[in-house]
Amino acid sequence: MADKNGSGSKPDVEKLRAEIRQTRAELGETVQALAARADVKARARAEVEQAKLRVRAQAAEATGKVREAAHVATDRVRHATAAARSSVERVNAPGTGSRGRAAEQLRRAPIPLTAVLVAAAAVIGVILVVRGRRR
Repeated sequence: MADKNGSGSKPDVEKLRAEIRQTRAELGETVQALAARADVKARARAEVEQAKLRVRAQAAEATGKVREAAHVATDRVRHATAAARSSVERVNAPGTGSRGRAAEQLRRAPIPLTAVLVAAAAVIGVILVVRGRRR
């Protein structure tokens, strides 16, 4: 039952005002979303930043792979060098006779292909790291 001074209509007015505030807030959010979509430069900048982040992540991953490959290759070269040294030491052991010539040939042998590949991988890795830091 409403009273004579009209207090019965007050809740309706407050309810309408609350609905109006809610509608304004939703409208404001909608306008902001539309403005963001219309801002082509900002969207382009955001996409460029995302692309940069992806490229940096890929470069870091590639650098890690190159470093790992360089470590593996270095270990292989160390093992091959150790094996070659032990072979040379066995050949150079006293009383080996003609084996001394074989040892001399081993000393004059060109740089092993593995060592050249390790050096090339190390150079490529350094170049990738340096280029990644500049950007």
